[in-house]
Amino acid sequence: MYFVYILRCADNSLYTGCTPNIEERVKKHNAGKGARYTRGRTPVEVVYIEEAADRSAALKREYAIKRYSKQQKERLVSGRMEE
Repeated sequence: MYFVYILRCADNSLYTGCTPNIEERVKKHNAGKGARYTRGRTPVEVVYIEEAADRSAALKREYAIKRYSKQQKERLVSGRMEE
């Protein structure tokens, strides 16, 4: 199983990614060893998690979310977005 997640960075920006192990991935982001985008924006916190059946499904969903505007991502995080 994979997870698609959204992190809120210290500068209030949102980062979207996917991983099979969410806890370890967040630790890497906060240690500065995650994505280049999050390295200067720590600490990060998980604000949204979605399960995906496999890596392919997770990557497709991650791509779809990355195409959302910041406003759409904020609605998704708050639970106000209808899919």
